[in-house]
Amino acid sequence: MMEVEHRMEKILFLAHTNAEGALSNAAREVLAAALDLSRKLPDASLEVGLFGADVASAADSVASCGATRFLAVSGTEFADSRYASDAAAIAALVRESGATLIVAPTTSRLSRALPGAVQRLQGRIETHVSGMDAADGALRVQRWYYRQRMVATLTRTQRPWFLAIDSGVFSPWQGEPGKASLETVAVTLGENCKRTRVTGVQAPSVNTRTIRPDADILFVAGAGWSKKQADGEVHIKDAEGIILDFLQKGNASLGSTKSLVDMSGEGEAVLSFMSHLNQVGQTGSTPRHPKGLATCCHGEEPHTVGWRFINERRAINTDPNCGWAQGKADVLYVADAFKVMARVNELLAE
Repeated sequence: MMEVEHRMEKILFLAHTNAEGALSNAAREVLAAALDLSRKLPDASLEVGLFGADVASAADSVASCGATRFLAVSGTEFADSRYASDAAAIAALVRESGATLIVAPTTSRLSRALPGAVQRLQGRIETHVSGMDAADGALRVQRWYYRQRMVATLTRTQRPWFLAIDSGVFSPWQGEPGKASLETVAVTLGENCKRTRVTGVQAPSVNTRTIRPDADILFVAGAGWSKKQADGEVHIKDAEGIILDFLQKGNASLGSTKSLVDMSGEGEAVLSFMSHLNQVGQTGSTPRHPKGLATCCHGEEPHTVGWRFINERRAINTDPNCGWAQGKADVLYVADAFKVMARVNELLAE
């Protein structure tokens, strides 16, 4: 019988701190995935690599995770997202750890810098990873293609192998904080790395921010909000007030059907805060919120494909025969979304 030669993997959990010097929820999800993987692969070990302005607090928050080493690149040069300094920090952490597998959350900061670090280390990378498992002692990862209609299982022999994990796939690591023994990794930045300077951050106010990836609820608005209602009139301002009120009180994230965001180019009344960034579906995004509520949507396949990873799906529509009623929603409320959501906002205010 032929014996299969198993590779001894060294796993590096790679993450950056946020503005408060802590780890994001997405990073904790990836840490849980890395720990699970280290148990499934034979003789695998896990190390933690963090970079940011000051990573001591973040390292202490996961000190009890069982990692063998805690590596850090810190300093004012690494406080803000900047390709040159971030790529240098990532490469230094990977070299110091000697990792063969690097798992990291799919954040905008890491998505920008990881490709450069992979190139410098002669590695390979898989993005938007949605699953990891071990078979016959080897790592297998899953990734969706063609707008989440096909899933592929991949493996590689090339090392180092970088895996950027999508948020919402794994449950966040939960553990007691402690005191991590940090090993500082020195990174020398040349003048070319300092040519780009961060002079400030522009961000929407809390009241106008509608996309919240970490929200528990995804609220999707369909074209019905901007159509004539039972009285024969369009109530676009009322719709804006009801929706924004729910987003704020329920701390929900806003999604939209393609038909609604396209209406802005057709000269019709539209929600002023809605853009193509909110679009969910085959030509939009595929979020991973625990719960979803579709309102004034018909539930066609191009739209519902964006709901593939929503765990609990509910819908409000005046039509009992709409697409959501055809096995796509767990619960369908046959009612007027204006009245239902207005009442929900009243209950949230109590």
